[in-house]
This record gives sequence, C-alpha cells and structure tokens, in this order.
Amino acid sequence: MRRYLISRDDAIERVRLCLVQGISPRRLAATLSVGFVLGCIPLVGIPTALCLVVALAFRLNQPAIQAANYAAMPFQVALIVPFVKLGGKLTPRLGHPSLDLSVLAHSPIQLLTHAPTQIVSTQVMQQLGILAGQAMLGWLLLAVPVAVVLTLTLTGVLRRVPVLAAAEARD
Repeated sequence: MRRYLISRDDAIERVRLCLVQGISPRRLAATLSVGFVLGCIPLVGIPTALCLVVALAFRLNQPAIQAANYAAMPFQVALIVPFVKLGGKLTPRLGHPSLDLSVLAHSPIQLLTHAPTQIVSTQVMQQLGILAGQAMLGWLLLAVPVAVVLTLTLTGVLRRVPVLAAAEARD
C-alpha cells in the first residue's frame, strides 16, 4: 500500500509557489503598494471592499493585495488625524464648526447629552462629513507619490527573492 502523504515542508513550498506563480517582482510590488495605499484610506471599513474591486478590475493577486491592506490598518487609524490636518490646511474656508472634538474623543455620549439631540446630531454629522472630506483630500494628495515610491522600493527588494526572480525570468 502506497502512502500519498507529503511532508510539511513540501506542502508549504507548494502553497508558496501557488501564491507567487506567474507574478513578477514588479507586479507583486505594485499589488502590495496599491493594497497598502488603499488600506490607508482614512474612512474605516472602505479599504477591504475597494481592494477587492481594484484587484478584480486589474487582475491583481487577491491574497497579496488583501494582506497589504490588512498590514496597513494600524497606519490607517494612526493617519486619520494627520490627513484631516493636511486637508484642513488645504481647505481653510470650510473651517471647523464649534464642536469640541476632544469631548467626542473622550466620550461621545457626553457630547450628545449636553445639548438638544437634533441640533447636536446635525452638527456632529456636518463636522464628521467635513473632517472625512478633509481627510480624503489629504490622502489623495499623498496616495500616488507614496504608491510610486513604495512600488519602486519593493521591486528592488522582491527581485532579491529567488522564487520571484525565477518568475520574472519566465515572464
């Protein structure tokens, strides 16, 4: 009786080859940088679906783009305030309504309980809309240059990976 078991190392090697099959270092670098940049969009919940659509539209490696997207999540949260500030500097006429966001950061309930509900909810929604727009403006300003620099850097790094270098030679 023959056994058709493969070793753990063989299984890992097969999976690794499937994930990088037909991917050149340049294409994988572009996929990773697009996933990372889209993952930094300052609107929580949007990047995963956006990465899915972009990967399908441009025939990019779906696991790679989602991995980069998930790797960017801590940066997404950390960059929300800097993106808002950058967008605020670019749109000074919008200003900031008299809403104390430090109170909102500490306790959203506290903000809503100290004023009439309809007025506060309208002010909060207007303020959040302005902040989201400013954050998106800041992100849009930096997205393309960061993607280009990241792609060039990752291409150089990925060309040193033997499996990917072999894939590039076949392309």
